[in-house]
Amino acid sequence: MNNSISKLMPVLFGFFVMGFCDVVGISTSYVKSDFDLSESLAGLIPSMVFIWFLLLSLPFAMLMNRIGRKQMVQLSNVVTIIGMLIPFFHYDFVTCMVAFVLLGIGNTMLQVSLMPLLSNVVKGETYASSLTTGQVVKAVSSFAGPFIAAFAAKTLGNWQYLFPIYAAITLLSAFWLLCTPIKEDAPATKSSSMGEILGLLKDKRILILFFGIFFVVGVDVGTNTVAPKLLIERAGMSVEEAGYGSSVYFVCRTIGALIGSFMLMKISERLYFRLNIFAALITIGLLFFLQATSAVLALVGLIGFFCSSIFPIIYSAALKARPEKENEISGLMIMGVFGGAVIPPAMGIMTDLIGNQAGSLIVLTGTIVYLTGCALWLKGAKK
Repeated sequence: MNNSISKLMPVLFGFFVMGFCDVVGISTSYVKSDFDLSESLAGLIPSMVFIWFLLLSLPFAMLMNRIGRKQMVQLSNVVTIIGMLIPFFHYDFVTCMVAFVLLGIGNTMLQVSLMPLLSNVVKGETYASSLTTGQVVKAVSSFAGPFIAAFAAKTLGNWQYLFPIYAAITLLSAFWLLCTPIKEDAPATKSSSMGEILGLLKDKRILILFFGIFFVVGVDVGTNTVAPKLLIERAGMSVEEAGYGSSVYFVCRTIGALIGSFMLMKISERLYFRLNIFAALITIGLLFFLQATSAVLALVGLIGFFCSSIFPIIYSAALKARPEKENEISGLMIMGVFGGAVIPPAMGIMTDLIGNQAGSLIVLTGTIVYLTGCALWLKGAKK
């Protein structure tokens, strides 16, 4: 038991580094203010992080088949550290975008490899629950991001000090994993081709779950991005004050993921998915009409709570659908994370067209409608 926990802890800590990609939400507000960007242009900033999930997930899955999961995680740590140091030494719009690009590439490597690596430590029916625990750790990281940015801005004198703080945490994660022996399957002698991996989408189950990942990440990144903007628009808050809207979202997501890690050991994944996504659909509807600051914060938090366990449910269902293709399915599902690159720009365009953040909420509602359909379709899992 102690040996298993000693191996589990550094893997779970890797989920903390995984959460760094969510800092793009509050960073968008800072960068928009620093360089006086339009809503449409600012909406492209999350794309700098999440587009790589579309472009590189499958190549990284193929590479992981050759070098192994742990080595892939360590490679992701190196890329993330480099990315976080660049804007600290020289900050302008270009270096900031380069940092987000490298953060996205590193995070793509990490998400492709870390969740399969977890399956080398945790086996059987407890995997979905353990994966949800990892999402708790990721949510804690996401929740802490706006506070770290605010601390850097107010105490250290500039929000950009967030970058070396993240570099130091990533270095710690890499060293801890380096010191932890984890037995995994030998690297594949023959890696699946890109065509073979994409061919898995011919399986209707995999296709539906792929778009489930696409839209749940879109909800996550989109809500994280729009929360400060709603507070700025409806309550007249400053960028620094409005950043706490993202923190409310992430703390509620953390609580939801923590509760989900226990609930998924007691009730079916399908039932839990349905209950939460129906509640999220009602919540996003209320957000159109309620204007008070407290109501906006409460509803944003509830969306985080209700959507917190959906990603691990969908991801776990995909692995169960084709367990003999675990690495390839992981790469394919993580490719769906590029929903975080598509949804925020769509929200920005709709906001510019309509003239207020109701445009963003329309886009988010569409994503939740798809997830509701996915929940109704998802086959039952063992209790």
